Amino acid sequence: MRLKEYRTSFRSRWVGVPKYQPMRVRSPHSVGYKLGSDALVFGGQTLTCTDIAVAARLADVGDRSLVKHLNKDLAKRALATVRERISEAVDRMKTDAMPVPLLAVGGGAMLIPKTMPGINEVVHFEHEAVANAVGAAIAQTSGETDRIYRDVSREEAIESAKSAAIAQAIKSGASADMIKVIEVEGLPLSYLPGKALRARVPVVGEAVAR
Repeated sequence: MRLKEYRTSFRSRWVGVPKYQPMRVRSPHSVGYKLGSDALVFGGQTLTCTDIAVAARLADVGDRSLVKHLNKDLAKRALATVRERISEAVDRMKTDAMPVPLLAVGGGAMLIPKTMPGINEVVHFEHEAVANAVGAAIAQTSGETDRIYRDVSREEAIESAKSAAIAQAIKSGASADMIKVIEVEGLPLSYLPGKALRARVPVVGEAVAR
């Protein structure tokens, strides 16, 4: 897929960023869909990265007056930690050490700094904050089988795995007549008894219109 002049290859990596409390950093935690009620800027009691972004004037959502009490040093340290984790995740996803452009989309795009090590350009987009919602709306529904079969032929194992993957996709909401097989793997396992074979079959399909 191309975004403007940039060719992309989508491979996701979940990056946990901390939930901050005064004077200490706790384990990565997300309020998820409760952001609109739990975050400080929306009248909640949980300090989130959204609150930090609003306090640092990187975002304009909710009620900024509800985070005016936040210590500036806390916000500075929080942003530094978040950006460090983003930088580490980007570095792990790169295929080589050459600098590459970074396309910032999603609700956390405002946390991406203008410059990063190993990045030659940080690109922002109009309406970037709702990229996740757009992606969810147009995404295909998937199913996958990855299991070990014994005492059956390779063809039988793969056919069984394919049927199971398709059934899983249909159960998840895919239209039965719009499912396609993405890949077929049949790997003999000589170290197991019983003519063992590992079959992996992922499938995708368009979601049923509702």
